Amino acid sequence: MNILIIGANGHTGRNLISQLKQNNQHETTAMVREEKQGEELKELGADHIVVANLEGDMEHAFTEIDACIFAAGSGSKTGPEKTISVDQEGAKKAIDLAKSNDIKHFVMLSSVGADSPEVAPEEMRHYLTAKQNADEYLMKSGVPYTIVRPTSLSNEKEQTLITAKVSLPDKSLTISREAVAKTLIASLTMMEAKNEVFEITSGLKEVEEALKYIH
Repeated sequence: MNILIIGANGHTGRNLISQLKQNNQHETTAMVREEKQGEELKELGADHIVVANLEGDMEHAFTEIDACIFAAGSGSKTGPEKTISVDQEGAKKAIDLAKSNDIKHFVMLSSVGADSPEVAPEEMRHYLTAKQNADEYLMKSGVPYTIVRPTSLSNEKEQTLITAKVSLPDKSLTISREAVAKTLIASLTMMEAKNEVFEITSGLKEVEEALKYIH
């Protein structure tokens, strides 16, 4: 499959490209906002580069694409306007294009707390509300999907064991971006992850094993 990675230049996006290159099972198309970002991602292992913007024209990014991983985000520290533009409306635009281009699977990187943003700390509510709206839009779209909601992210290396549940009993742990990327990739092809929404954090199981028992 040719996998479009939206948010390819972010920390998780770079992990995705690197891991997909190592797996050597799929082609990767990295979506970036600037040409110079694409040059770096080519060196990292991206097969194709497409310059597009979630807040602008991106229809051409979905040409000859089989599946999509949405790993973009404005970050929880941006203001509501930017967050809505990227995390909500940008995601909706990508979902619409996935549907019109008959994309086989859409994997959404969401966040723990997106199911109930109203109980989050006030400074996080706009971010989690945008994530919630994007997640719900995807679930209703008719596009085959997986929605992955990690706990707080870390840059810890070689920590890829996880716990995956529809609702984690302990949401206070962190999880490495490396483990998150591995989970997003596994979700592309594992039947157990198809049309599922689940939370992940660091744990004791390999990703593939953990995803078999999310319920």
